[in-house]
Amino acid sequence: MDKSHLIPPEQCVNLDEIRAGMDAIDREIVSLIASRVAYVRKAAGFKTSSANVAAPERVAAVLKTRRQWAEAAGLNGGVIESLYRDLVTYCVSEEHRQWEANHAKTVHTFLSEQNR
Repeated sequence: MDKSHLIPPEQCVNLDEIRAGMDAIDREIVSLIASRVAYVRKAAGFKTSSANVAAPERVAAVLKTRRQWAEAAGLNGGVIESLYRDLVTYCVSEEHRQWEANHAKTVHTFLSEQNR
């Protein structure tokens, strides 16, 4: 995101400038979530079973560190943890879908080769 056109919050003189800044940041957040999901989908290829996708110990570690990062940034850790809980739930569902797609592709390829 090119932040050169953003007016810093403390320099905004009206709600339109505030909203433009928030919209620009939200657009960047959505783009970053899309990038995160791309990593999650790629991670599915490294998992040996669908059961390994959820990785509860990893989820717990992610939520704990995001809470700590939020608190260090002066934010409400509980609120940010809740946001990340929703994000991780979405990401795990995407990873499951990708794992299933990868697995179906592998089975299809195997069966095609067996029929040759």
